[in-house]
Amino acid sequence: MSDDSSARIVSGLRAWLATAPPGARVPSNRALMARYAASPVTVQKAMRTLGALGLVESRPGVGTFVRAVRTTRAPDYGWQTGALAAPRAHIPTLSTPMRSISPDAIGLHAGYPDRTLLPERLVRAALARAARGSAALVRSPAAGLPELRAWFATELAEATPVGVTPPAARDVVIVPGSQSGLSSIFRALVGFDRPVLLESPTYWGAILAAAQAGVQAVPVPSGPHGPDPDALARAFAETGARVLYAQPNYANPTGAQWSHELGQQVLDVVRAHGAFLVEDDWAHDFGIDTTATPLAVHDDAGHVIYVRSLTKSVSPAVRVAAVVARGPARDRILADRGAESMYVSDLLQAAALDVVTQRGWLTHLRGLGQQLRTRRDLLVACLAEHVPDARPDHVPPGGLHLWARLPDGTDLDRLARDCEAGGVLIAPGTEWFPAEAAAPYVRLNFSGPDPERFPDAPASSAGRWRTGSDRPFVRLGPAVPSSAGGRSDQDRDDGPTDGS
Repeated sequence: MSDDSSARIVSGLRAWLATAPPGARVPSNRALMARYAASPVTVQKAMRTLGALGLVESRPGVGTFVRAVRTTRAPDYGWQTGALAAPRAHIPTLSTPMRSISPDAIGLHAGYPDRTLLPERLVRAALARAARGSAALVRSPAAGLPELRAWFATELAEATPVGVTPPAARDVVIVPGSQSGLSSIFRALVGFDRPVLLESPTYWGAILAAAQAGVQAVPVPSGPHGPDPDALARAFAETGARVLYAQPNYANPTGAQWSHELGQQVLDVVRAHGAFLVEDDWAHDFGIDTTATPLAVHDDAGHVIYVRSLTKSVSPAVRVAAVVARGPARDRILADRGAESMYVSDLLQAAALDVVTQRGWLTHLRGLGQQLRTRRDLLVACLAEHVPDARPDHVPPGGLHLWARLPDGTDLDRLARDCEAGGVLIAPGTEWFPAEAAAPYVRLNFSGPDPERFPDAPASSAGRWRTGSDRPFVRLGPAVPSSAGGRSDQDRDDGPTDGS
């Protein structure tokens, strides 16, 4: 049976355990198999999950019982308050996009695509091959697997225009996900208590990485088409900043893609101030109506620090990304990575390289764009018909999210709490602003699981948003076509398999 079946049993038993007295016998596996129409393996997996949570205990030869709660003396950690002192920067324990949800909840909050949008068969086969090879037993070079570094460099070189020197493999540093790469870049190139310019709104992880590195985040307004070059030039001049972090292609959260002309203007500003542009190309593989052309291909003087991750497009379990930098900047970033994590798992690097060099990878990407288009257009149509007050700034030409503005005065925190109480998770837009939010926004992920459940959001949520009327905040429209979810034909039919 599937993982979903196991989760369904866990959810049902947790509700029963909440009212059962300690020591009560849990229904037998045979009874649970009949009740949930599940296999023995699925029931056993659910029971192991409940045991790991400390909710039940198994007595061999007797059965499984509700675990009694043992009352113990509450530990006193008060001494840590003085030892830790006040934190240098406020960093939330867990950002909204990283929160897990129960199996029956509707998640519009996350930042990752559903597993049905991933090249699952390619990934499984690649991991199996990597585990059988030497990568499972050796240490990777500090800068990363040479073949993977060469692949990232080649990806940029193929798009580099004539007259511009393309990057080489030696310019690439492999990092364990783009988040780690951003932290190293801010520490190595900005420095403690120095300013870094960030588009506003921008990726919440970049804001947290800046805070953790102790750098000063300076917001630069950015709209559905990107930032104003004149405003950017003023920010450089007024702050003395030497680093700009930006997402020219399918920005998170807005989905904005810079025009070629704007990209050249921003590069001119960066060069004029002797600065760096940190280009986060996280959504390179998620084009829908357009393709992503990195700004890095127009720079060979080392002004652009290029970051590209495979975590979202290959698999969240394969946390592999690359930082492409030239000159002393590359050496400083590599030195920081060495001090932070020494090296990236050779096993994960080998698996990532295997996936992106298979014939089925490009086939998968072609099908992925169509699936994202279907999901995006469905959510856009539902909002336009049923929630006209939730207005997307524009229809994103790529990426994974809609960025919708709500009327002034909307209580986003209350809205999010009410929706969650009804089983729907949304992401208030405040986490994407380096300073105060310019307006009330929500970010809605159209690439998450179960798109056919989008219309269920209002029915299962008690959350209501109002501006002095009784009009509900959310009432999504018709059911999603069956083609919006599920694996593409290309993913099913192409590429190597692991025999499963």
